[in-house]
Amino acid sequence: MTDSQISKTIKDWPEDERPREKLLKRGPESLSDGELLAIILRTGDGTSKQSALDHARALLLRFGSLRKISTAGISEICEIKGIGPAKAATIMAAFEIGRRLSREEIRSGDTFRCSEDVFRHYHSTMRDVKKESFLAILLDSKNKVIREIDISTGSLTASIVHPRELFNPAIKESAAAMILIHNHPSGDPTPSREDIELTKRLREAGELLGIKVLDHIVIGDGHHVSLAEMGYMK
Repeated sequence: MTDSQISKTIKDWPEDERPREKLLKRGPESLSDGELLAIILRTGDGTSKQSALDHARALLLRFGSLRKISTAGISEICEIKGIGPAKAATIMAAFEIGRRLSREEIRSGDTFRCSEDVFRHYHSTMRDVKKESFLAILLDSKNKVIREIDISTGSLTASIVHPRELFNPAIKESAAAMILIHNHPSGDPTPSREDIELTKRLREAGELLGIKVLDHIVIGDGHHVSLAEMGYMK
């Protein structure tokens, strides 16, 4: 595409080159990352005569990929000239919809056969969270899901989990067992000494209450670690 085309608005382009028309004619899979972003942005900046695609390209140049844009904050996105809070909010909403679609809601009666099942379910929504988030899946006597509970969200490096916050809802739901899950914002799922000690403490508390802690799964970027598979649940 030439500089003269870039300086025009998208409406001035040949119809086959306009992202929206291209999507309608060829399908969304035919569009580049920048073209998809341009459709979300809808319009450019009238003052600088930049098109929505110019802004989309500027975003990709600044952050490097769609995934990195998806984890950026409003203020970071607004650093791109011509993108204000309204457009930034639209971008963030689009990525959040994608995250929610990629993770089906857990339903009562579902089962997780192994740590890989848990990882596949939670990876897309937890790998990019910038603070440690701690969840638990409550299970019945047949290891079927009762429900998921959100225990805590901590600092950039650690979540704070009190046994009472974990076991109070488990007792109310008459849970027989549970699976613990948390993320490492660093992307490295290797359990820390604190992770191992917390797992031991929660497992021992569960034994006193008659609620088994079956596993503690740490989710990183593209990988996970199961403390049960490492032998820490014995």
